[in-house]
Amino acid sequence: MIRIENLVKTFGAKRAVDGVSFAVQRGEVLGFLGPNGAGKSTTMRVLTGFYPPSSGRVSVGGHDVVEEPLQAKRLLGYLPENAPSYPDMSVQGFLEFAAAMRGLDGAARRSAVGRVVERCFLGSVLRQSIDTLSKGYKHRTCLAQALIHDPEVLVLDEPTDGLDPNQKHEVRNLIRELGRTKAVVFSTHILEEVDAACSRAIIIDRGRIVANGTPQELRAMSEVAGAVTLRADGASEEKLAALGRVQRLEGGIRVYPADQGAAATLAARVVELAGREGWRLELLRTEEGQLDEVFRRITLPDTVKP
Repeated sequence: MIRIENLVKTFGAKRAVDGVSFAVQRGEVLGFLGPNGAGKSTTMRVLTGFYPPSSGRVSVGGHDVVEEPLQAKRLLGYLPENAPSYPDMSVQGFLEFAAAMRGLDGAARRSAVGRVVERCFLGSVLRQSIDTLSKGYKHRTCLAQALIHDPEVLVLDEPTDGLDPNQKHEVRNLIRELGRTKAVVFSTHILEEVDAACSRAIIIDRGRIVANGTPQELRAMSEVAGAVTLRADGASEEKLAALGRVQRLEGGIRVYPADQGAAATLAARVVELAGREGWRLELLRTEEGQLDEVFRRITLPDTVKP
């Protein structure tokens, strides 16, 4: 549904996006991660036709966004950064306007407005003007306009920005539900949203993709992935060092596998060693890996990396 090939976007001498390529299938939720200024919003603005690409090709549903912009945009629902709207309109008026702009009329328009009001929990504020809404409700209203025409492709720029924890939970659940039948791309800087809503994630840094995989594959890139943390009465760091690198932690010991091949059997070998030496195990845990550690390690400039 989305295909981006060797996308480059420049602003004068600045190369905001530098050779980005990826594809998103129907039924997939792609999280787009990166530090501020990495090129996330610029990529999304090119994808939605807001900016033209400097070079490369972008297509939505097989339609090139430059050569067939209307056909591509008909398939798209877009929630831009900062959720722009018309503050003097009521929520209902704004959604009816958005539906009309999408070519919906009569019963189809009323049905579309009713559907997104229910999905985005807007019933209690339907007749309020947008400028009187809280930030969370303004954001939901703009998310509703992105859904008004039931698009096949959703592009959401920071869809949970400014929401309280309960609202974030609702939006993540909605994204996951929509991702069953649509192609969804959403940018975020909140790493917990990768696990909460994404089937796959891309990390972009300084305009280039630096990681691309499922949440499990990204966690596997962590330095602690596959390590075994234990707490045991009588445990010897010297004997554990025969299994891999050892690190003393507060209240325990962590053993790192010598290589990825050793990770699968490390816990079993620690248990075997503990039994052989007569240690009394109080804690044994295999570490999954930490997304925040992977993110920091591959996006921090070399000059500030620990």
